[in-house]
Amino acid sequence: MQQTSKMDLKQQENVMKDSEKTQISSHHIQNKPPAPPLDSASALQAFLDHIPISSIPGIKNSPELQVLELNAGNRVRDAIELLFENNLCGAPIADVPDPDHTTTIGRFSDRYVGFIDLARIILWSLQKCENDHIQTKDNASDEPSKSGFFTMLEQIPQIGCTKIGELAKSFLWDSFFPIRLDDTLFHVLLLLSKHRLNVVPVIERPDSQIIGFVTQNAVVQLLLQSDGLDWFDGIADKALSEFRLENEDHVVQVYGDQSVAEAVQILCGNRVGVIAVVERGTERLIGNMRRSDVYLLLENDNLYHKRVTLTMEEFIHTDTSKTGSYPTIERDIGALLSAGALRLRNSFLPRMDQPVTNKKTDPLKQAMKNLAETKSCFSFLVDESQHAMGLLTIRDIINQFAPPCVDSSFHGGGFFESALEQTGCKIENGTMFCDH
Repeated sequence: MQQTSKMDLKQQENVMKDSEKTQISSHHIQNKPPAPPLDSASALQAFLDHIPISSIPGIKNSPELQVLELNAGNRVRDAIELLFENNLCGAPIADVPDPDHTTTIGRFSDRYVGFIDLARIILWSLQKCENDHIQTKDNASDEPSKSGFFTMLEQIPQIGCTKIGELAKSFLWDSFFPIRLDDTLFHVLLLLSKHRLNVVPVIERPDSQIIGFVTQNAVVQLLLQSDGLDWFDGIADKALSEFRLENEDHVVQVYGDQSVAEAVQILCGNRVGVIAVVERGTERLIGNMRRSDVYLLLENDNLYHKRVTLTMEEFIHTDTSKTGSYPTIERDIGALLSAGALRLRNSFLPRMDQPVTNKKTDPLKQAMKNLAETKSCFSFLVDESQHAMGLLTIRDIINQFAPPCVDSSFHGGGFFESALEQTGCKIENGTMFCDH
């Protein structure tokens, strides 16, 4: 599939080179008089706008992968249990209908209010329990199947009975911007670069429910199918040191002899979602803890009860379910673009004691392939001694291909302007402004 897609993309690139008068032919752009030759940035935008979401295999969920919805009125305990038992790391949140409002909710934007991540709810619960110094009784013998973390939620109503709708105040929701099947990769890149989104929901019509998701990792996999094309290689063949990365000189870390409880507290305040585990004395990188790894405290009651005494060096070796074998892009791209990408127990992810690494001298393309092959969202930038010097995220990569700051020679168009409006941005005198 990859070779066929690359041939199709090459043909598209040649067509665009041969005809400067060709306009973007989608329903988003109205017919306009021939435009002057596009600069490289604008040409890239036009090229990405030729890749429709509907043409991607697996974009629609199979029947067994129906999207689970949470309700803003659900209790925290119920939301965690639903996600955990359905093997999902997150779900969209539907608004609570007003009982006095009889009008049927029709538009997508009226139905959903955000996307919530299971790991963030778990971290919020643990942090609140620790910060409020709440003591719980060990009722493991009374509830052998729901001991540990779930017992804590049951015993502490101020945590377990909190409505997830109230968690918006704690910034535990992601913004929610739907795209339609007839939208394009350009639109997805625009949304992912302007907002801190992990997934973008896909709908068929403005009044329909979600049929799937496009993930950050899936976007990188799609971009890699353009390997060998001029516009892609012109960006991807550059060394990482040539790019401005958000955390290129900063890594949040813990020592291997620190406790899991300490690491959880640090992870709670980490916006990126991963912390490095380093060896005390040598400062050598020996592992990492991702936000998503906290689900192991639900999976293993022993880990939950020992979190204050269990060291991080011990913890990173506990996740033995990962096989270290990764499916190819061709074989797995459909699953990455469906709700299957939201699986909680993801055997495709690297083990915690096998962090993904790159050097600043590596080309961006190599880093993209590392992340795509491991289905990871992070790569630590290390030196020759395996010291973690910085962090490369999938968001960093997407930003290199996303619409750049638009110069005055590019005036957008119907689709571009509507996409900017959805992200809260606008163009004035050739400069992009965002109201957030």
